[in-house]
Parts: sequence; C-alpha cells; structure tokens
Amino acid sequence: MLTPDILNALKGYMENLKHEVTFVIQTGEHEKREELVDMLQQIATTSDKLNVVEKDTQGLLRSPVTFAIQKDGVDTGITFSGVPGGHEFNSLILAILQAGGSQLKLDESIQNMVKKVNDKLNFQVFVSLSCHACPDVVQAMNQFALLNDNIQAEMIDGGVYPDLVEKHNIQGVPTVYLNGEVFASGKVEIAGIVEKLGKVAPEIVQASNDTPELPLQDVTVIGGGPAGVASAIYAARKGLAVTIIADRFGGQVKDTMGIENLISVPKTTGPELANSLMAHLNDYDVTLKEHFRVEKIEKGDIKTLTLSNGEVIRTRTLIVATGANWRELGVPGEKENIGNGVAYCPHCDGPFYKGKDVAVIGGGNSGVEAALDLAGIVKSVTVFEFLPELKADKVLVEQLSKRDNVKVITNAATKQILAENGKVNAIEYIDRATDTVHQQELNGVFVQIGLVPNSKVVEGVVDLTKYGEIIVNEKGNTSEPGIYACGDVTTVPYKQIVVAMGEGAKAALAAFDYLLMNPVSESEKTEKAA
Repeated sequence: MLTPDILNALKGYMENLKHEVTFVIQTGEHEKREELVDMLQQIATTSDKLNVVEKDTQGLLRSPVTFAIQKDGVDTGITFSGVPGGHEFNSLILAILQAGGSQLKLDESIQNMVKKVNDKLNFQVFVSLSCHACPDVVQAMNQFALLNDNIQAEMIDGGVYPDLVEKHNIQGVPTVYLNGEVFASGKVEIAGIVEKLGKVAPEIVQASNDTPELPLQDVTVIGGGPAGVASAIYAARKGLAVTIIADRFGGQVKDTMGIENLISVPKTTGPELANSLMAHLNDYDVTLKEHFRVEKIEKGDIKTLTLSNGEVIRTRTLIVATGANWRELGVPGEKENIGNGVAYCPHCDGPFYKGKDVAVIGGGNSGVEAALDLAGIVKSVTVFEFLPELKADKVLVEQLSKRDNVKVITNAATKQILAENGKVNAIEYIDRATDTVHQQELNGVFVQIGLVPNSKVVEGVVDLTKYGEIIVNEKGNTSEPGIYACGDVTTVPYKQIVVAMGEGAKAALAAFDYLLMNPVSESEKTEKAA
C-alpha cells in the first residue's frame, strides 16, 4: 500500500506525462498478484494518462505477476516480472515517466549507439529488491527498449521466481541474460554493458563516432564519486569549462547503505547521497559523460583523453578521482565462482543465502558490518580474520558478540574456495597459529578485505606507490604538471567520504591556480587532437 505522501509526490511527477501509459497485467492466479494490481491501480490514480488493463496476453507475458508498459497503446518493450517495490520502485516510476515523454538519462552518444542496433535483443535482468546496484542496470535496459523497437527489457524479481533462480543457478545480482544466454553477472557497470553491447551489435561502434567533439576544456574530472563531484563543482564555481567522466556516477559510495559520519548529515545511505551529489552538480554548467571509461591519457600542456566509445576530450588540467574497488582475495576458486557463491556486496546478494551458511572474509569495519547485516538473513555467519584479533571498531565488535549465529575465526588465511556442481560448498583455510589446514562447509563467501585503488588508467602518466596509489602532495599535485588527484585513489590517508570531498575541493582550487599561471594560446584552443 502506497502512502498518501508517496501518492502526492507521484501526482507532481505525473503532471509531466505527454503520452498515455498503460500497465497491461497478465491474468491468472498468483499469491503476489493482488499486491501488484493494488500497487499499479494506486499509481494510476495519480494521472488521467495512466491506465491499468488486465488481459490474457496469449503467453506473451511470463505469469500473472508480470506486466508490460505501453505508450499510446503500443508496447514499449518494457516488462516487470514481480512487484517492483524496494529499490526497484524508482525503476518503475522512471519507466513510466520516460515512456510518458520525459527526457532519458543516458548520455546522448550512448543513445545514438543503442538506436543503431539491428538485431532482436531480449534482455532479462534478475534482481533482488534489496539490491541497490540492480536499479541502475534495470533502468538502463528500460531506456534501451524505449530507444529501439528491436530491444526488449524484463526485470525479474528472484524472490518471486525461485524456480528460475534455481534453473539458472543464480547466486548474485544483478544477473543479465541476453537472448537466453548469460550476458553479465554480479556487480556490473553500465559502461561494461555498453562495451559488451558493442560486441554483439558491432554496428553501434560507428554511431559512437557521430558525437560532436567538445571544445577545449579547462578542467576534466575522471570519477563521479564524492571527490570527483566536489572537484567539478568547485571548478565550475570558478566559471571554468568543466567535464566530468564517470563510468558509474556516485562511485563506490553507492555500495554503502549506512552513512552516519558525514558531518551535518546525521544519517543517510549511499544511493541517497549519490542522488544529492547529482542534484548539486546539476546546479552548475558541467558536462557529464556518464557510463564511459577513460581508456588512454596523453600528457602535455594540453592533455588528451580517449574514452571507451572512441570520443576524444582535450583539457588544460586533469583531476583524477577514480576511487577504489573491492580488493580480491586472489585465491583459487574466487574468480571462477563470482556470482555462484562468491560475492562482494552483502546488501545485494545476502537475500539469496536465506537459511544458509556463509563466510565473511575480513575482520575490519566492512567485514563486521557485512556479518551483522547477513546475520539477520542467513542461518550462520563465520567471520575469517587473518590477524590474531578483529580490526573493526569496538562498537561493531560488541554488536557482533551479541549475535548467536555468528562465529569468529582469527589467524585464518584463506587457501581456496571449493565448489561442486557449479556452486560454492566449502572454504579451505590455514590456521596460522598451528600451521594446519582446515575445511569448513558453507554455501557462500563474502569478501570484505578492503579496497584497491583504480589507478590503472594513469600508469605511466603519473607516479604511483607500489600499492597503486597516486602520489600527491598537500595540494593534490601529482608528478605531472596540470594533473591532480584526490580521494581514495591517492596516498592521502583515511579513506572517508568527508575527507574525499575536501580533497576534491582542494584539487579543483589547485587546478584553478595552475590555469591562472599558465594561460592558453589561441592556437592551442583551436588545435585538434592528433
């Protein structure tokens, strides 16, 4: 049941509908069907352009708890199998608004690429309603369908279709199928999806070259997390020409559910903070290149960046704020079983292990927080810590000790992850105190051993530490004039959101000082990249 506040908010959004939008629900019996019909009927009350139709679609829709979205009586290619609540409620509302005529969120160059697809592509995105990473994929696929009649996009809630989850051996979300075959599994970025799409539909590659080249930029920021957005905003406030490139806007922060140490904001979540970052960025004239990666950087007085879609950007200064990713264990059985028992996001994949035994590798704050989250879902959690004691904050360790279904094993070095019939079934570890090998049966392993900097793009461009961190001074300067870095990718200690924001602002101010001291000539402004 939607609250009056939600319905009132929806009425405001639905005022912008330019087309009739119809929810076509498959007839039949299902325990979730009444909940689905009730939700859609309530949403339909918010605009006279919204309609609900129940009919037998002659097998075109999956089940009585599947519905399609039509625009002016024509199928959009978008379907939802399940009740799109939780994090997927936003996916439904965006699909309605975009089918109704609202502007799509995808970068223009991506839209041009998708429009060129010639073959029939049927995408199925398996999700969990508690997965905060899944909506990005669902929303992208829905926009693909709206852009091209050859593309179909279906969201499938694994909780409603356990038989399909079992059939496809899905243990991680989002998992994307294309025409019945696995297309992407586990944590997947839209930039990666676009690259994969280019392999199955090579005709889109030429479309990416149709994007007009930007004029020379004053500041280009790589990374859309707190550090990158702070840099872009501070630079834009100086009246500079600014571009921000982000394969995933919000960055690693989107994977954090509880944020209680961002000063002046008592409590928020990663997705909420990412939305706030976007809203703030939109107040300024900043060019956003989202869902693309920087493939190559050429240094010099004018820096030249080549993006994953072939686009070239010339810039006077560069700020690298690429953040960090989950560190991998690097043991046998880890990469082979990602999405089949090995996971990195307890919020996303935890529900798939309800009533099962799992392990968390890592006894720092991330590991203990993951164990606490999982303890309320799974049968049991075993925390494996390499050192003699847990490294997490005292308050977290105390909370962990109160959970009856959590066990802690210290001095444990993971040796390998074992699987049988395509599913993880055990972990093998070494007791470092006795140098003996042990094996524990379980159904899933959640790796939480810290972060590794995303600095590969600047290898050979600026100096890095042996750990891959970009070496910076107190102003964010790197070893290369005109190139700055900030946030988790750098040598600055304390990988915290509030620290990253401050470092981002500092890097932008340093870049501004550099631009004042190094004016550009008219020939450099107009010179094209070689």
